[in-house]
Amino acid sequence: MDYSQFFRTALDRLHDERRYRVFADLERIAGRFPHAVWHSPKGARDVVIWCSNDYLGMGQHPKVVGAMVETATRAGTGAGGTRNIAGTNHPLILLEQELADLHGKEAALVFTSGYVSNQTGIATLAKLIPNCLILSDALNHNSMIEGIRQSGCERLVFRHNDVAHLEELLRAAGSDRPKLIVCESLYSMDGDVAPLAKICDLAERYGAMTYVDEVHAVGMYGPRGGGIAERDGVMGRIDVLEGTLAKAFGCLGGYIAASHQVIDAVRSYAPGFIFTTALPPAVCAPASAAIRHLKTSQWERQKHQDRAARVKAILGAAGLPVMPSDTHIVPVFVGDPERCKRACDLLLEDHGIYIQPINYPTVPKGAERLRITPSPYHDDRLIDQLAEALVQVWQKLDLPLRAKPIAAE
Repeated sequence: MDYSQFFRTALDRLHDERRYRVFADLERIAGRFPHAVWHSPKGARDVVIWCSNDYLGMGQHPKVVGAMVETATRAGTGAGGTRNIAGTNHPLILLEQELADLHGKEAALVFTSGYVSNQTGIATLAKLIPNCLILSDALNHNSMIEGIRQSGCERLVFRHNDVAHLEELLRAAGSDRPKLIVCESLYSMDGDVAPLAKICDLAERYGAMTYVDEVHAVGMYGPRGGGIAERDGVMGRIDVLEGTLAKAFGCLGGYIAASHQVIDAVRSYAPGFIFTTALPPAVCAPASAAIRHLKTSQWERQKHQDRAARVKAILGAAGLPVMPSDTHIVPVFVGDPERCKRACDLLLEDHGIYIQPINYPTVPKGAERLRITPSPYHDDRLIDQLAEALVQVWQKLDLPLRAKPIAAE
């Protein structure tokens, strides 16, 4: 039997559907972000990164880099195994304390990634609740969907950010049935925000537990970087807050923060926690350094919002189809997978600008887009260059402009 044929067929299907993904070979240089080196087929080239989830550039912050180097020098590179086997390294204990404090919760639990924290966290929580009904936002991330699926619980999907539809489902479920509402605070493809206060109102009215994914908001919003829940004053009303250390905090890992009982239950029952090697000290210490810094420093958040607003204004003035967003996410609509990929290729090859295409299944077919994420370090000159390059690419691919574009050099 030719097993390789199965894989060739699967890959051919992706090519036919214009969904085959190609990853650029990029080398980030600390102190130069958002500039990087692209190891292209024709050799090394300098490029500007416009789609990093290291939203605040904390991956190169001296405090964060210094904490990693110092800790690796002192404690070595590995964790030694799972926490059950090797014990918990002290920097990991300190990290969980920082996270619990950030979210105003009794405890926190760190996982190897944000994906794992959702996948295993949701599945474990729901399995421990008898006859649990999960109510899930229609645009929840794949990691949340997988966690729900693995829980084996009944799931109802409410229309995206539609609290009226959510209330209908809650009312129909009855007051006696245990219910878990699962949503994100900030949806990364459209940049829109969940009505968390209204969701909390409904959860309290109908006796539901709440689980909110803050991965694209922690570090970014709220006076201490606690996320949208902190900004909107509802952090204490949400039962479980989930986040990542790999975006605004510039490191690696995911976590949940909740009451002592919830965290202890997940710690004791979650396979994705129990059987996985812990994050090593040299990853935990820089994450703690980033969190501590962003709890007190406002510069990164304020500068970031300023840069995002300028990108939206400049691209909009150029006639580019910027999709509405109240947050730092700047989606630019394309609507065709082939031209979306081609636009990104032209930006990289002709203009030294790296933006990854966002195609199905990340977004629905016909909603393909470029997802631009400015950082505090994208200056006015880089923003102007981005607008000029996008206009040239739009014209070359005969993509529609909404208004008269700015003059391209």
